Amino acid sequence: MSTDSYVIGIDYGTDSVRSVLVNTTDGTELASSVYYYPRWRQGKYCQPSKNRFRQHPLDYIEGLEHTIKACLAQAGAEKAGLVKGISVDTTGSSPVAVDAQGTPLALLPGFEENPNAMFVLWKDHTAIREAAEINAAAAKDAADYLKFSGGVYSSEWFWSKLLHILRHDESVRQACYSWVEHCDWIPFLLTGGTDVHQMKRSRCAAGHKALWAETLPPNDFFRAIDPLLDGFTGRLFSETQTSDMAAGTLSSEWAERLGLQTTVVVGVGAFDAHMGAVGGQIEPYHLCKIMGTSTCDILVAPPETIAGQTVNGICGQVDGSVIPGLLGLEAGQSAFGDVYAWFKNLISWPLSQLAANAGPELESALLGLENNLIAMLSEQAAQLPDDDSAPLAIDWLNGRRTPDANQELKAAVTGLSLGTDAPALFRALAEATCFGAKSIVERFEREGVPVRGLIGIGGVAKKSPFIMQLLADVLEMPIRIHQSEHTCAIGAAMFAAVAAGIYPDIDTAMKKMGQGFEKTYMPDSHRFPYLRRRYARYAALGNFVQQDLTTNSIHHEQIPASS
Repeated sequence: MSTDSYVIGIDYGTDSVRSVLVNTTDGTELASSVYYYPRWRQGKYCQPSKNRFRQHPLDYIEGLEHTIKACLAQAGAEKAGLVKGISVDTTGSSPVAVDAQGTPLALLPGFEENPNAMFVLWKDHTAIREAAEINAAAAKDAADYLKFSGGVYSSEWFWSKLLHILRHDESVRQACYSWVEHCDWIPFLLTGGTDVHQMKRSRCAAGHKALWAETLPPNDFFRAIDPLLDGFTGRLFSETQTSDMAAGTLSSEWAERLGLQTTVVVGVGAFDAHMGAVGGQIEPYHLCKIMGTSTCDILVAPPETIAGQTVNGICGQVDGSVIPGLLGLEAGQSAFGDVYAWFKNLISWPLSQLAANAGPELESALLGLENNLIAMLSEQAAQLPDDDSAPLAIDWLNGRRTPDANQELKAAVTGLSLGTDAPALFRALAEATCFGAKSIVERFEREGVPVRGLIGIGGVAKKSPFIMQLLADVLEMPIRIHQSEHTCAIGAAMFAAVAAGIYPDIDTAMKKMGQGFEKTYMPDSHRFPYLRRRYARYAALGNFVQQDLTTNSIHHEQIPASS
C-alpha cells in the first residue's frame, strides 16, 4: 500500500491562478492547472491611465475551484483521499473591504460592480496622496513607525489603499467593517470562516505592508492622519502567524466542492514572492529574485547578525515573514517584465490594428509575429556591440518600488538619434531593468547586509537568456535559475506539508521537496568596465529625472491653475 501523501500549493498571480498537486516525499509535481481571470482579461474594473487596478473576488473563487478540481482529475480520483494540506500565496499588498463576517463587499448585493468594493491589486497606485500623508505623519512621530518598512510607506500598501477607498466611496465606507489581504482571505474562505476577528493574519503581509511590528501603531496615529481611520486598528488584528501554522481545516462546503476531505489542513497564507523564495530554496544572504511583470527580491538572514539594524529604503524586514526563525527582507522593482511588455505593445500597435481587421489567415500570421517580438528583439540586442553612446533608459514606467519607494517617478530615455532602431532601444530598456536591480543590491550592501549570491525564479528568469546573462554581467555575480516552472506554488506546497505535520519545519520541507537548479549564468568580466560606466550614467540620469519631477511638482502646487 502506498505511503505517499500529497499537498496542494495555490499561487495567485496578477493575471491567473495556478494550483499544483505535489508528492510530499520528493516534491514531484503530479498535476498542475492554470486559470486566467476572465473579468481581468476583459479589462473590467481597471483604468490603467489612472493607475487603477482592481480584481473581482469571483475571479479568485472560480479559479480556486477550477484549478484544484483540474489537478485532481489529472492525477486520478484515488489521489484525492491522500491530500493532507493546502496552502496559498497571492500578490500583495492586494487588500479588500469586508463586512464583519469577513465577506468581501463585492460579493454582497449592491456592490457587485463597484471597483472600490473589490481587491485593490498590488500595482494600483491610486493612493499616492494617502501614502505621502502617512509618511508625513510618521516623520513627526518619535516612535518611528516606518523603521521596519524601509523608512518610506508606499501607495502599493495596506493603509494607503484603505484610506483612499474610505475617502472616495461613501457607500463602501459605510459598509466596510475591516480590511483584509487576499492571502488572508482565501484560507479564511476555505475553512468556512464567518467572523473576521477570527481570521488568521499572515505575518508576511502584516509586517511588510501593514506596519505590524509585534503590534500595530496605535489608533491615535491613524486618527491624526484622517478621522476616517479612527477605530480600524481594533477591527484588524493584534497577532500574526507564520506560514508554517495551520489556519484550520477544510470546511464541509469546500470539501464537497473540491472533492476532498474535511481533515485537509489549510495553512496560513503569504505573499507570492515570499513563498516563491522558499520554493526556490533560498539560502541566507542569497537574494532570491522573483522576476515577472515586476520583481520582488527576498533575502533572509539570522536576526542576531543584523542585531537591531534597520535597512533604509526597502519594503520591510520582518522576523519569520519568509522562514520562521530568520529575518525576511524584501525589495523589488515596480516594473520588470512589464517594461518589455510595454515596448512590445508600443511597436506592435500597427500589427494589432491590422490583425483586428484582417482575415483569419493574415490575423493568425500577424499575431504570431507579435508574440515572437520579444524573442526577436532579444536575439538582435544581444548581437549589438558595447557602445557608450548607445541610448540609455530609466526603468520607472510604473514608479519605483525600491530603493526608496516613489510611485510618482516616471521613466526616461536619452541618447536617441535617427539611427536608433528597435533592438537598440530594447537593449537600453533591458539594461535599465538590470541597473534597477543593481541599485537594490547596492542598497543592501551599503546598509551592511551582504549579498553573497543570486537565485532567479519566475517567467523572465526561465524564458529570457538574454536578460539573465545581462543581469549577471551587471551585478557581477552568478545567477542560479531554479528548476521548477511553478516555484511560488511549490513554495506554498512546502508550507502546506509543514502545516499538515508531514515535516517538522520548512528547512526540512525544502530539502525533501526542493527540485534544484537547472542553469547558472556566469558573469562575463570583460563587460564589467563598460557596464559600470553605463550604470554610473543611469544613476546620474535617474537623479536628474527625480529632481526635475520634484521641481515641477512643487511648481505646479504653488501656481494655481488659471480659470
